[in-house]
Amino acid sequence: MLPALFSLSACEPETEPTVEPECAIEEAVPDYANELGCWDDYDKLASLPLDASIPGAQSVKTLVDRYDNNRLYFTNSRCYPIHWDFASEFLSGNGLPPVGDLSLFNTTEYYSPDRRFLLGSVNYYSGPGSWAYELAPYDTADADMVATAYDLIQSAAYFGGDLAFHPTSVEQETLAESLPASVKIVTTEQLFEGIDYQPLNTGTTTGILRFHSAEEVDGTYTPFRELVVLDRVPNDISIVAGIITADFQTPLAHVNVLSVNRGTPNMALRGAQENATLLALEGKWVSLTVTTDDWHIEEITEAEAEAYWEAHKPEPISVNPMDLSVTDLRDLDEIVDSENLAESLSTNIPAFGAKATNYAGLREIGEVVPVQDGFAIPMYYYNQFMEDHGLWAEMESLMASEDWADPGYREGALEDFKDHMRELPMREEVVTLITEQFTSMYPNGEKARFRSSTNAEDLGDFVGAGLYNSETGDPAIDNPEEDSIEWAVKKVWSQVWNPRAYEEREYYSMNHLDVGMGLLVAPNFPEEEANGVAITGNIYDATGLEPGFYVNAQYLDYDVVLPDEGVIPDAYIHYYYQTGSPIVYILHSSFMAEGETVLTRDQSQTLGNALDAINTYFAPAYASDDGSWWALEVDWKFDDKNNPGTPELFVKQARPFHGWSGAAAVEGSGECAGAE
Repeated sequence: MLPALFSLSACEPETEPTVEPECAIEEAVPDYANELGCWDDYDKLASLPLDASIPGAQSVKTLVDRYDNNRLYFTNSRCYPIHWDFASEFLSGNGLPPVGDLSLFNTTEYYSPDRRFLLGSVNYYSGPGSWAYELAPYDTADADMVATAYDLIQSAAYFGGDLAFHPTSVEQETLAESLPASVKIVTTEQLFEGIDYQPLNTGTTTGILRFHSAEEVDGTYTPFRELVVLDRVPNDISIVAGIITADFQTPLAHVNVLSVNRGTPNMALRGAQENATLLALEGKWVSLTVTTDDWHIEEITEAEAEAYWEAHKPEPISVNPMDLSVTDLRDLDEIVDSENLAESLSTNIPAFGAKATNYAGLREIGEVVPVQDGFAIPMYYYNQFMEDHGLWAEMESLMASEDWADPGYREGALEDFKDHMRELPMREEVVTLITEQFTSMYPNGEKARFRSSTNAEDLGDFVGAGLYNSETGDPAIDNPEEDSIEWAVKKVWSQVWNPRAYEEREYYSMNHLDVGMGLLVAPNFPEEEANGVAITGNIYDATGLEPGFYVNAQYLDYDVVLPDEGVIPDAYIHYYYQTGSPIVYILHSSFMAEGETVLTRDQSQTLGNALDAINTYFAPAYASDDGSWWALEVDWKFDDKNNPGTPELFVKQARPFHGWSGAAAVEGSGECAGAE
């Protein structure tokens, strides 16, 4: 499902128009209009924006033909989803200059100072009730061009007195400062202030509606048939039927990643815990539908809920059992064969786990993707530890007990099992082997970061994000004291049995006894200057016509996916493949002063270069064969550990991102979704 994408709404604005409306369009589905006299005129032409990062948007594309005495067109944006579609159909030949192919059109009409057309769109945002004139984020139109188009639209549309120019990139924010005073400006922040509803993961679900605080559900068991209404965004939550938060989320917030992985609806609604509709249904069986532009909830019977659940249970997912034939601590450069990438990844994941194997792939890309050196510890040693102490038999006995079906008992028993694992000794020669391997690679007193890497990750639609934890071990601390090498290794191994990880695997009917833990070992980052997560695609693009990267960036080491209450990151779309690589900010970090960003422009470009290279490298292994688009989730940091005072990019992880995909749009298809 596509997170936070918004479809056409037939909601007429409640705001009073500046001019008494008199409709100008008589046709049911016109190809274009030269003026808009009423809401119905706009609605006949409107479509979903290609790039809908602000909820509740409708869009009509505009085109000003400078060759034809600045003639203005409001185009049917469902029939002609990109400007070239319309221009090549209606404004080429027959006494007008020919319109070239799409590539030439884009090069000249978005970037040339001598362009023939002024291209833009008029968006209506239902939340704040705002009319906004917008350009593509990569459009390099100057102030005179913007003012000309704005004035023409203002004069030709019934909402002209309410129209404002909305800068859609950092560069356009600078441009807006030079516009004449007659051009009203509305910022992204102002538009967001008027929005009450945010769909994060669309879909339908059933469950018992319950109200909880985020603190109550964070790190504890919540019955999976509950549909929870929360006061704010929790850092963690067990499997539930659906989530409604009173605070807005980012698409990469941990609870949304979990919702996407599970295929369960997730939405934000300001004032959710005071909402009269929700309060009236508390404790009742309900059906909730979250769509891209609205939500609907109604009371149902328990029988209806059970029938829905039976029909929509997730398909079981198989785990490839551990490969115990690999016994060496493997240098990262010796794991992946780039010539046979897909086969190499598949072969090595059962031995080293998905995280270590994908990380080894990153090492093969080159300098554009800076990755720390390290090694992988195979699952052989996890299994050896389990066998040495009879832990497999102990777990089998627990799972066979009559009490195991009780979620509360199961959670407590798993926590006790983890504690027991950590108390047991590792073989001394294994601890020595790991310590010597790390200190030989990093002899200058660095601490080792042991990162979880299981074979129960990146399995089809199951990512496993956040299920397992990583720990830091200091070779200078005696084993098995806290923060020593042995202590860290055992703590990560025990994370296989995190109660939430168990419940997630159980949800997909995985065989828990097939799950093993490999370890990715590299130096720790003690004091990074910035960190974040990126998606190698524009997750707000429903068409494939606006490619880019979606990035969350945060100051220092403050968490992006598990933030403290009230902490938000920078969130931006990097239109990397457009001329000038423009950047559009959706949110700004709560740690940064107004006008400042976590990353500099140069740092964002460096990150973009790495994301492009990562996407290209892993395409043979993870790209879809059917022509649909796909993306990777990439964790990164900027740290000055190698060059004090000059933070450098380091990539920590890359894995498939299953929350965003779709079929590529056909350019110039001319298909009208609403045509009669």
